Amino acid sequence: MKENIKSMLPGEIEKVVKDLGQPAFRAKQIFKWLHSGVKSFDEMTNIPKALKEEFDSRYYITYPTVSRKLVSQIDGTVKYLWRLRDGNAIESVIMQYEHGNTICISSQVGCRMGCAFCASTLGGKVRDLEASEIVDQVIFGEKDSGLKISNIVLMGIGEPLDNFDNVMRFLQLINDKDGMNIGMRHISLSTCGLVEKIDKLADYNLQLTLSISLHAPDDKTRAKIMPVNKSWGVDTLLEHCYRYFKKTGRRISFEYAMIDGVNDTPYHANLLAEKLSKMEGHVNLIPLNHVDESPLEPSKPENMKKFIAILKRHNINVTVRRKLGSDINASCGQLRRESGLN
Repeated sequence: MKENIKSMLPGEIEKVVKDLGQPAFRAKQIFKWLHSGVKSFDEMTNIPKALKEEFDSRYYITYPTVSRKLVSQIDGTVKYLWRLRDGNAIESVIMQYEHGNTICISSQVGCRMGCAFCASTLGGKVRDLEASEIVDQVIFGEKDSGLKISNIVLMGIGEPLDNFDNVMRFLQLINDKDGMNIGMRHISLSTCGLVEKIDKLADYNLQLTLSISLHAPDDKTRAKIMPVNKSWGVDTLLEHCYRYFKKTGRRISFEYAMIDGVNDTPYHANLLAEKLSKMEGHVNLIPLNHVDESPLEPSKPENMKKFIAILKRHNINVTVRRKLGSDINASCGQLRRESGLN
């Protein structure tokens, strides 16, 4: 059985090269080719033919194909539905900002977290993505769109911390100076709150931004929309977040989707401010994206304004996420379901 070479770290490729009696610099050349987006060993023009044939007999190179591509006529947001080598499909979204271009990428095919407001989880989890399949979204998103990617958000289909080992390997690959060379401070990782994995992530002491999909400040409300809360309540989650902050010194972003009549009342705003008063971080309010299969609706503008005013009165740093790609349903999970793919 062939192995996936693009998920290998430079040192791992170097060991293979040396075991074949080749000079170590060949490993660096091969790694660079892989992360430039080649689809076959034949494209590696400075690698000896015999070595390419040897690698081809042992390894395969992952790359996705564009199944659908939508470009917003409003703000230039680009949404991809990628088909993987096994026929499964995932989504990525490239968003253009003044400070650079950000790609939102998937970490799994489907998701098992069951959040009520998310289209990605409706069909459950199919499988984890390999590290290279996560990297490929950045490489080929940049190549196809022609937009230089400067920032990455792990907030697409799937729960990144539920695919911990592959995501950690992805971070090493994408950060490598001979690869895409995207710094950790330009990467955000979003989790619904797998607390033991938050502790494990803290041990790595990475300089990325951790985003917590909180969406409610109390267990009663959060458990209704996020099944993960039945395993770890809000206070437990926030305790682990505080430990993460103390260990890494990195400010945490708390994602909060504003849902009409569910989590957008003054009660929720005041309780959220109270719970976060000792936490270094900020709240990122998200206008809910409508999902056909869900009865949940976005908050009314007047409720959003009241919510923001309460948080600011309590000196909570709050922003509202700019809604991009509204004409192409740019939130992840919707295009995959529309297309009827796994």
